[in-house]
Amino acid sequence: MKVCGVNFKNPVLVASGTFGFGEEYNRFFDVSRLGGICSKGLTLNEKYGNDGERIFETASGILNSVGMQNPGVRHFLKFELPEMKKFNTVIIANLGGGTLEEYIEGIKLLNDSEVDMVELNISCPNVKSGGMAFGIKSSTAYEVVSSVKKYCKKPLIVKLSPNAEDIVDMAVKCCEAGADALSLVNTFKAMAIDIIKRKPVFNNVTAGLSGPAIKPIALRMVYEVSKAVNVPVIGLGGICSWKDAVEFIMAGASLIQIGTANFSNPLISLDIINGLENYMKNENIKDLSKIRGII
Repeated sequence: MKVCGVNFKNPVLVASGTFGFGEEYNRFFDVSRLGGICSKGLTLNEKYGNDGERIFETASGILNSVGMQNPGVRHFLKFELPEMKKFNTVIIANLGGGTLEEYIEGIKLLNDSEVDMVELNISCPNVKSGGMAFGIKSSTAYEVVSSVKKYCKKPLIVKLSPNAEDIVDMAVKCCEAGADALSLVNTFKAMAIDIIKRKPVFNNVTAGLSGPAIKPIALRMVYEVSKAVNVPVIGLGGICSWKDAVEFIMAGASLIQIGTANFSNPLISLDIINGLENYMKNENIKDLSKIRGII
């Protein structure tokens, strides 16, 4: 199947921040079976991440406050990317930033690399505007995406935050700004409290909620956005089985990403690929386009 001019062997990708750069999971299964790998979230320069608690389990999901710890774009291009290319699957670089200038500089570096696509993470806090994420207000997102698109030579996916004021309007504005595809949703803003210490679990108070708990909301958002835009949509948010994957495809997703489920079952992506293949065979579906967006 082809999305944005890029060939995918299947629609199952792994989400940024849940799969590292692939090496660890390759010990469990041949990751070349995947449709694609979204890299650990990258920033222009190396980033240590957040202090204190980083992961906290909650009902049907997890809260994370990792803070995008990563080696930086230059280190990624020199060390991690060459190893990822050996996996023989689509490599998508997830790029974040604290300023517009950082996004643009990061894109310039990725342009001359062997990554197949770039996924722009606009859930990052805008350090020049008091810390509000770039992906909350449609006008700010439009500015970032349009500015980055001027320099980007790779197919550009924009990853949307469910915390946006209006995710459908956000999606439309990002497409108007030049997004070649959209991925959604990122984590939901949430929190947890330690009742013994009588304070928030996380140093930053709030964190990102992911996992099965968010799936019905993510599915609804993918459905609404798919109806409103004319670019491919990549669905994610609590997908834990091949049945979940089929739901997202029926809601309009061209591709899907597996995230939190990778932590509880390292083989989950392979299980979903096999499950999709069996479903298509049993239902006599030759091409997933036959069921995409049928809802």
